[in-house]
Amino acid sequence: MSFMQDKGQTQFKRRRIKRLVLVLFLLVGSLGLFSIGLKYYVHRTCEGRVYREIAVVPTEDEPRVAIVFGAGVWPNGQPSPVLYDRVATAADLYHAGKAHKLLLTGDNRFHNYNEPEVMRQTALKLGVPDEALVLDFAGRRTYDSAFRAARIFCVKRAILVTQAFHLERSLYLCTSLGIDAIGVQADRQPYPARSQKWWSFREFLATTGAWCDIHLLQPKPVLGEKLPIE
Repeated sequence: MSFMQDKGQTQFKRRRIKRLVLVLFLLVGSLGLFSIGLKYYVHRTCEGRVYREIAVVPTEDEPRVAIVFGAGVWPNGQPSPVLYDRVATAADLYHAGKAHKLLLTGDNRFHNYNEPEVMRQTALKLGVPDEALVLDFAGRRTYDSAFRAARIFCVKRAILVTQAFHLERSLYLCTSLGIDAIGVQADRQPYPARSQKWWSFREFLATTGAWCDIHLLQPKPVLGEKLPIE
């Protein structure tokens, strides 16, 4: 192979790599812009449906079901601060007469990890009677919890209980699946700054994932017989 041929192939390879890098850059940039725009859209659609304090949550003739989303459980079986705050907020909603049932939905894929049962024990300690608690052991993701709340537990009207960083995506999913939902922030204590930064960043990707689940993928979570909450 001549020197000129070798040089020409090298230049061709470099141009090809540059094109691939440019295409990749454009794809990442487009995805980033879409995620930002979608996050803004979800934020706007949730305006007027998010409450920071239980006292201002409207009291209605027909109390709503409080959907309490699972979160981490410590190795000793105790709820993480995030999970405790969610259950405590839901318990306050029950005692205030603004939710008549608590749907405790979380992950129970592993024998030694059971978010709903930890949530149940926490709610009982906070004075919520056992007959007001409904456990969903297949809430592995927020999408799964929202889907099962609508399809398995036949929830029509709900108060979603979770932290502010997670609440708008939860509302978007539940309303997209046919639930008339409002939300209450469960931020009862300061959380580590590093964790909050990570949660905020993750929500951009997670919100895009939620849009894909609703409009493109439409995955079916673990299902079963209907268990309507009355």
